Amino acid sequence: MLFPSFHATDMSPACIGHYCGRPVLALNGTAEIYGECGVCPRGERANAAKICQTCTESPELYDWLYLGFMAMLPLILHWFFIEWYSGKKSSSALFQHATALFECSAATIITLLVSDPMGVLHIRSCRVEMLSDWYTMLYNPSPDYVTTLHCTQEAVYPLYTIVFIYYAFCLVLMMLLRPLLVKKIACGLGKSDRFKSIYAALYFFPILTLLQAVGGGLLYYAFPYIILVLSLVTLAVYMSASEIESFKDLLVRKKRLIVLFSHWLLHAYGIISISRVEKLERDLPLLALVPTPALFYLLTAKFTEPSRILSEGANGH
Repeated sequence: MLFPSFHATDMSPACIGHYCGRPVLALNGTAEIYGECGVCPRGERANAAKICQTCTESPELYDWLYLGFMAMLPLILHWFFIEWYSGKKSSSALFQHATALFECSAATIITLLVSDPMGVLHIRSCRVEMLSDWYTMLYNPSPDYVTTLHCTQEAVYPLYTIVFIYYAFCLVLMMLLRPLLVKKIACGLGKSDRFKSIYAALYFFPILTLLQAVGGGLLYYAFPYIILVLSLVTLAVYMSASEIESFKDLLVRKKRLIVLFSHWLLHAYGIISISRVEKLERDLPLLALVPTPALFYLLTAKFTEPSRILSEGANGH
């Protein structure tokens, strides 16, 4: 069978397009035989010589932190809606929280096992070089301004598609496990309220999928700052809604300490993601800033109490 081919010594005409490349079809002795210029197979990316090369690198720390962030989003939303719909009288929230954690953890392990190389908790990847690597469909060349050479591919393999696979496993495991659990232990809730946290997941999973499809590249570069901003805002809202104004108020209920430590973990995660821990002696001391927002809130809450402000204003008149 004959293939249209180009040898390593004859690379004319030049392969155009930033993400177009020539796949290696066969080896003829020591020379490689290349195919026509076009899209590289999945798991490969065009190098500087416009030859499709297999992605063999391991993800960097920042890549793992990004994947961890995308993996945390469903879990955090699960916990939020479980807490929102469980009610104060329900004793099932803890079991649902544990089930959601199990679902996401199992989905993470399964996703890593089915990814290339299969059967191990490790993945091979292509290095992310620039924002356009996430949106190769916008860079298909038109040599004669009439026909388009389609070279759309996953240049950031597998950081783009692995998130979709993970969300699919999360959804499947939730539909298999959660309804049975909720039906047995959510006796403190009405029949119409038992499955509301599951219904909420059926809404936010498509939203997360769309978010990854459209804004995956933007999230890759912005997620550390998103974590810091959201964790600060949600911590302030929670402490205000719970009327926490002193350290004593924190110790009244264990749940408040759990929420506080969870936010501290998110703060630390965001700081590590921003610094990338490139220099330990410079970046690790930044973790000492983790408790600062909570301490600042507790020290200044008594000065911003609305009743006190109103009373002082009335006395001033």
